[in-house]
Amino acid sequence: MEHANNRYENIAQLYRTNGQRTEHDLLGDKAIPDTAYYGIQTLRALENFDISGISLNFYPSFIRGLAGVKKAAALANHELDNLSDSTTHAICQACDEISMGMLHNHFIVDMIQGGAGTSTNMNANEVIANRALEILGHQRGEYQFCSPNNHVNCSQSTNDAYPTAIKIALLEANDELLQEVDNLIEYIDEKADEFSDVLKMGRTQLQDAVPMTLGQSFQAFATSLRNEAERLKTCSVPFLTVNLGGTAIGTGLNAEPAYREKVIPHLCNITGRNIVLADDLIEATHDTGSLVMYSSALKQLAVKLSKICNDLRLLSSGPRAGLNEINLPAMQPGSSIMPGKVNPVIPEVVNQIAYKVIGNDLTITMAAEAGQLELNVMEPVMVESLFESIEILKNGMNTLGVRCIQGITANREVCSANIRNSIGVVTALNPYLGYEVCTRIAKEALESASSVYDLVLEKRLLTKEQLDSALAPENMVG
Repeated sequence: MEHANNRYENIAQLYRTNGQRTEHDLLGDKAIPDTAYYGIQTLRALENFDISGISLNFYPSFIRGLAGVKKAAALANHELDNLSDSTTHAICQACDEISMGMLHNHFIVDMIQGGAGTSTNMNANEVIANRALEILGHQRGEYQFCSPNNHVNCSQSTNDAYPTAIKIALLEANDELLQEVDNLIEYIDEKADEFSDVLKMGRTQLQDAVPMTLGQSFQAFATSLRNEAERLKTCSVPFLTVNLGGTAIGTGLNAEPAYREKVIPHLCNITGRNIVLADDLIEATHDTGSLVMYSSALKQLAVKLSKICNDLRLLSSGPRAGLNEINLPAMQPGSSIMPGKVNPVIPEVVNQIAYKVIGNDLTITMAAEAGQLELNVMEPVMVESLFESIEILKNGMNTLGVRCIQGITANREVCSANIRNSIGVVTALNPYLGYEVCTRIAKEALESASSVYDLVLEKRLLTKEQLDSALAPENMVG
């Protein structure tokens, strides 16, 4: 260790020139900008993984998750006398600053990377170490005083720190997602109340079925989303179980046995969540089942949203040659060649978001299946896919609520005319006339372009009072 410390010191002294410092690792030396809080391993990852253009700082909750894990580890190591008071204080202060949003622009590695997340872990270790060095009164890169590996990463491996940070971040991201679901439900509930007295035809297989209210259609949308919110809550619960303390493969090598007992309470205090240690750390280190399950919940939410948007597009189709039962707010001109055309662009973009989330779910499924032996090295693409799905779902639901649902109006006259002209109302007469008689009436009404109402009266099958009672809105729509 003394030899390594001397080497770090010599490098810092000899190579800190021209606004750069030189850092050393297994593969050799590299020049790092003096302004950078990251170090040599982050720089190598930046060179190796120019893949998606989506870096860690796209997802602040992930960076906060990493900072939380590093702070908990520092506090636990301090209790075990692995870190001095001053080093622990400096690391914890650096983590607190990162949790408050500072230094996020130095988390620069691509979300998709080889190495099972090592580049992400080292990016965090280096930023925290260099900020801690400043707090201690040293220069960045003087790692003999606070090392990314020996101090910030003490008692840890990427294989327990990285997945634990993922789970903490996903819990936070899920809370934000649920808030957007609740906001969208509120917008839909308002429309359900507004349209509660608008009678319209319900449809099955795109054919006239039986009457309902437009409010009932919107209430069904809201109920569907409430169900998905509950599923998201259920599927996020496994994120509270972590493998921190398992180090490389779950055996806890290089971490004292007491470490795992001390680090989890600190993590609970830092995050405000009831985090628990997995019963089998070896299984927990290679298992990604919780990510697969949560992704399936995201996919189902996306499917429900897409179905809602399909319905909105159908109900607003026209305006002359479609259903035209509702009006979506006009957001932009719809054609470069057809004057006056306005398209349902907001539902369309939410449909496309759903397709992306469904594709991400397949990616996550395949990556989980690709895990081998004691580690799943495909976690980075799973994580990137999950965070992307959450982010675009949040943005899509906000856009749908604010720029579409909120401004929807009902074409009451069109809805009423559809009821009057529909054959489907004959279903309400089944209890009075029987299926066979109603079938004949429906067929005749269709062939003669007559209304069911008029035919029943002409044939004296019911009195006007009986017919009006049978076809009263409150009797038809429950």
